[in-house]
Amino acid sequence: MYKILRKEVFSPIIKLMDIEAPKVAKSCKAGQFIILRIDEEGERIPLTIADYDREKGIVTIVYQEVGKTTEQLGAMEAGQSIQDFVGPLGEPSHIENFGNVIVVGGGVGIAPVHPIARSLKEAGNNVIGIIGSRNKELMFWEDKMREACSELHVTTDDGSYVRKGFVTDVMKEIIEARGKENIGLVIAIGPQPMMRACCNVTKEYGLKTVVSLNALMVDGTGMCGCCRVSVEGQTKFVCVDGPEFDGHQVDWAELSKRGAYFREEEQRSKEKKHTCKCGCGGGK
Repeated sequence: MYKILRKEVFSPIIKLMDIEAPKVAKSCKAGQFIILRIDEEGERIPLTIADYDREKGIVTIVYQEVGKTTEQLGAMEAGQSIQDFVGPLGEPSHIENFGNVIVVGGGVGIAPVHPIARSLKEAGNNVIGIIGSRNKELMFWEDKMREACSELHVTTDDGSYVRKGFVTDVMKEIIEARGKENIGLVIAIGPQPMMRACCNVTKEYGLKTVVSLNALMVDGTGMCGCCRVSVEGQTKFVCVDGPEFDGHQVDWAELSKRGAYFREEEQRSKEKKHTCKCGCGGGK
């Protein structure tokens, strides 16, 4: 069992938990993820590692309540325990001195981009951070991102905080101002449409762009094949080959289609959870 040491509520749907997981904390690196299972009857869900403290044996996760399991996790409190917390999984981010690096975090993607930005800065890069959310209520970790980056730009879709616009608008402005020849790498993490939009922009400038894919996943070892994605015409598995890939080589249309495979089943599961009153656990 893995104890929840701390819980922080950023918004009604975005929450943070510090999990006591010494072995995972000892080995994890920026860019990797874990798979957790709340109880013996629960489903396995992947979550990218948002932070870690090796000395205290703590792994931080940030998640958005979008389905039955994340809603169930969101209802848990500090002091309770999670059945399984497996990791670190996936390949870590490639960290070296690229010079000027743009890191983009959209929505809950702000969390996983944070340790990557911090590691890049520690490696000597000038890290230009961009974070965006739909509105002010969903914005979080601005202070941590300012510390992790050399400079930080903040935007909201509706203009309720700092400035109105998308992260791609800010990214274009930075590339034009600095010159594409002065940008060594772009990293974008967030919802698939956002990452795809970022790649469309950077492709125009010929800038290498890395994305972290949030594909459907079950076992996390490459055995089930659920997380397969086409990259440069080849089949890759997000759990073992990724989660990071060259965004210009990803088949975004296929990824989006695969992500919708179980949407109806997930909706039925959520509806059962909210209507079941017999004490069985909400339709596990």
